[in-house]
Formats: sequence, structure tokens, C-alpha cells
Amino acid sequence: MSRSADGLPVASVREVRRHARRLALRHRREVAGAVALHALGAASGLAGPWLLGRLVEDVNDGVDHVTRVTLLICLFVALQAALTALAMFVSARLGEKVLAQLREEFVDGVLALPIGTVEEAGTGDLITRTTRDVDLLARAVRYAIPDTLISSVTIVLTLGGLVLLGPLLALPALVGVPVLWVASRWYLRRARAAYLRENASYSQLAEGLAETVDGARTVEALRLGDRRFARVNRDIATSYAAERATLRLRTVYLPTIDVAFVLPVFATLVIGGLLYLDGMVSLAAVTAATLYTQQLLVPVDTLLFWLNELQIGGAAMARLRGVRRDPAVFEGSRSAPRSDIDAVNTGGFEVHGLSHAYRPGHDVLHDVDLSIAPGERLAVVGPSGAGKSTLGKLLAGIHQPRTGTITVGGVAVSDLPLDRLRTEVALVTQEHHVFRGTLRDNVVLGRPSADDAAVEAALRAVDAWDWAGALGLSAAVGSGGAELSPAQAQQLALARLVLADPHTLILDEATSLLDPSAARHLERSLAAVLAGRTVVAIAHRLHTAHDADRIAVMEAGRIVELGSHDALVAAGGAYAALWRSWHGRTG
Repeated sequence: MSRSADGLPVASVREVRRHARRLALRHRREVAGAVALHALGAASGLAGPWLLGRLVEDVNDGVDHVTRVTLLICLFVALQAALTALAMFVSARLGEKVLAQLREEFVDGVLALPIGTVEEAGTGDLITRTTRDVDLLARAVRYAIPDTLISSVTIVLTLGGLVLLGPLLALPALVGVPVLWVASRWYLRRARAAYLRENASYSQLAEGLAETVDGARTVEALRLGDRRFARVNRDIATSYAAERATLRLRTVYLPTIDVAFVLPVFATLVIGGLLYLDGMVSLAAVTAATLYTQQLLVPVDTLLFWLNELQIGGAAMARLRGVRRDPAVFEGSRSAPRSDIDAVNTGGFEVHGLSHAYRPGHDVLHDVDLSIAPGERLAVVGPSGAGKSTLGKLLAGIHQPRTGTITVGGVAVSDLPLDRLRTEVALVTQEHHVFRGTLRDNVVLGRPSADDAAVEAALRAVDAWDWAGALGLSAAVGSGGAELSPAQAQQLALARLVLADPHTLILDEATSLLDPSAARHLERSLAAVLAGRTVVAIAHRLHTAHDADRIAVMEAGRIVELGSHDALVAAGGAYAALWRSWHGRTG
């Protein structure tokens, strides 16, 4: 699995083929049934040309004989149509089943992606994979694969029929093979990379448009319209160049194979006629061979047409399969012994020599050492850009440190499976999302089995029951439902946290959208509910720090002070200055 230009991984050709084989083996009975039906349909189609050849040979035998042969031809044509229709139905049903599984796997993969990976890649790539790539793969599964299967079976059986008629008559049908082979090899060597570049260009274009739309007010306020317009123009130019590259491949490949189609029929007529004149083959055999060769053109044309679509679908599948969680890509070692993992619920962090950079050579954290005891409430304060949120994300396992170690409950965060880490350590930021559904559905996301009493208790714990009770747990919220204010959405996120009941919480300005008095009351309520749990509160309101057991003061990516509120105020350092400034502003 490799990284794409837009950040998210792209599965290798080997991985895509291996997964396709796994899918085929998972549905071996349905695949075998579809192949058998297609084979019977193709075999039925061989009878018509053979009977027609016999009819040409024996045209002087009388009208009765002609009538009987004609009826047989009609019978086999009807049988072929029925078998082909049934085979297409079976293939389509199988294709929809496989497509549903691929979509489910893709959604599972997206949800399993580390948040840091998504943030690094940007939303544009995920949007493109979720929409355009899924559509391209759906087209391949629904149409390209069944038609390719039909064409392949038809080609094999038709060539078999030609060989049975006479090996000499089968050779002219192969005249176009060298041309097709060379052209296809040339095309396939270039197609996958070209289509991956094309899809990546769409991701970049979508990312730029999404940023412009999301930041429309900022763009307008700072008069960035011309700059954003230039960015879109560059992305369109890149996408246009990528489209031209794939179009250039098709304009060379498709006309070449069209020429190759004419050669077999022409060669069969000429060589077959010469063989007939020499008495080496019958007129019936020449007629049937010509019809068989003509009959080959449609499946070969279909196969080569869908070969192009399969390349597009293969590139889409590589991008979709790339988001599947691969331990080597996403989880590092994540191989802690089970006994150690089971002991994680004791909580507590140990941080040694922690450094981190979002860009190589530009560390935002520098050699941080920190010990947080189980059940301790630690407040992290400091000016904007000091590295507070970065430290919180590293503690939560969102990002992996450049250097240094982080352990929780004695186990390295990087060794914990993500599902266990998310269960034991919860990060709540000031960015919240209200999902489309009922109010109750939104609260029980972390604990689906919770009853209404538990949901009400969680909402009361975050001072949200007044408005939530008036709205009703069954009320629709999110897109198309009742609109919640940012402060209400923040309370909803905290209620999820209370209900999920993790042993360690990292609160990154989790009450910043509430007014100071409401935030103060909420934090006191949460303190009672979360008593005994390890809490790391990243705060810009210093009353949060005042209530903590200890305070870590950060400046320029380093912890410059560490101690209780009273001790730090008495020390007269950076925290004391912050407190005097805050106390004077709020007093």
C-alpha cells in the first residue's frame, strides 16, 4: 500500500487483485453458476452458424429440410436469449451483493482512519473517494465485470467451435491477436497511473472548492476572491491535463483495436475460400467459420471496451481499498500484550522526551516530560500557539510523536488498538457535529444500549436538560431537524462523553462556546460526575485551571511551569502573570 499524492493511501495492484480473488472465493457458488449459465448461452449461440453452414452446403436437399433447419436456428436463438438473460440476472444480483460489501468495507475503512490521517490529507480526497470513486466502481461492478465475463466465455467457446470445424480455419481468426496484444500491453502499462492521477486531480479540485465554500466569509472579508479563483483555475488546469492524458491513451488504443477487428473476417474469407477451392475444407465449414469469426467481433469489442472501464474501476477500487485500516500504515506496532491492554483502565499518563512537528524541521513541541497520576485533574494553559492542543491530540493518540514516548496505564499509546484507545481515552474539542437523527440517537452514540433514564441523567449532568427536555428525546435534530445552537451542540457532545464513561478525558476548550457563567456552572457539574477519572483540561479560562489539581503552563512548545494554582501564583512566574491579567479582566 502506497501514499497517493493527496495524502491518503492507495492500494497496490497486488492488493486489489488479492481482494478481488477473496471476493470471488467468498461467492464461489454464485460465480460458478453465472459462468455456467453464460457458457450454456454461448454454446447455444454456436449452433446457429453451424446450422446455417450446413444449410448452405445442402441447399439442394429440398424445402422441408430448409424449414427444419430454420426452425432449429430459431430454437437455438431463443434458447441463447433465455440463458443469456438468466445469466445476466444472476450476474447483476451477484454484482449488487459484491458492491454492497465493498461499500460497507469502505465505510468501515473511513471510520477506522486515524483523525490525524484525515486532517493531513484533507476532506476533498475523502469526498471524492466517497462519491466519484464509489460511482466508478459501481459502474464497473454492475456492467463491466458481467459483460467481461460474458464476452470471455463467448470468445473461448467460439474459438473452440472454430477449432472443431478445422484447425486451419481457426488460424485466420487469430490474425488480429498480435495487434490487440501489443496495443493492450501498451495501454495497460500506462492506464492505471493515468487514471489514478486523474482521480487525484478531482480530489484536489474538490478540496479547493470545499475550502472556498466553507471559508466564504473569510474570503470575502479579506478580499481573497482573486487568489481563490486562481487556485481553482490551477486545479481545473491540472484536472484538464490529467483528462487529456487518459483521452490520449484512448484515442491511440481504440482506433488500433478497431483496425484489428477487420483483419480476422477478411483473412477467414480469403484463406477459407482458397482452402475450399483446393478441396481441403467444405463450403459449410467456410461459412460457419466466417460467421464464427464475425460473431467473435462483438464479444472482443465488448471485452476491450470494458477493459478501459475496468482500468478506471480498478483505479477507483485502489483508492477505496486504500482507506482500509492497514496496521503497517495506520497503527504502527499496536501489538501490546493482551494482559497489558486489559490493565489500561487504571489510567494515568507518562510522557518522556516528547517532540512533534506538522512539517519536517518545524517542531511545535520540544522535549516535553510530563507525569499525570490516575484520577488527577490537570489543566494545561498558555498563550495561543503554545502547543496545548497538539499535546492533547498526542495524548489521545490522534497524532504520533516525532520523538519520545507516551504511555497510558503503563502501555504505549501507539501500541493500543484504536478501538480500545477510543474507549479508554476520550478527546472532546470545541468542534462538534450534530448528526441527523433524534436527540436520543445523538447522545447514545458512545453507548447505544443506554436507556432514557441514563440519557436524561447525562443531559442533566451537562446542564442541558432544560432545553433538551423541552425539545424531547425523540425530536429530530441535525440536517432537516431542529437546529441546535453551537453551545447546545457542545453540551450534546459532553453528554455523549458522560454516557460513554471513559476513564481518561482530554477536554480541549470543551466549554468555550458557552458564556463564562454557564461554563463555570457546567464545569462544576462535570467535576462531580467525572470524579475519580483522569482529566486533562486544555483551557483559556483560568477558572478551569484554578479548580485543577495541578497546572501545566506551556510556552513555545515547552512546559515552563508545573504545580498547583497556589504554588504557581506564589512563584510569581508566567502563570501568576496570566492569573493577574485574567483576574483583573474578570474581576
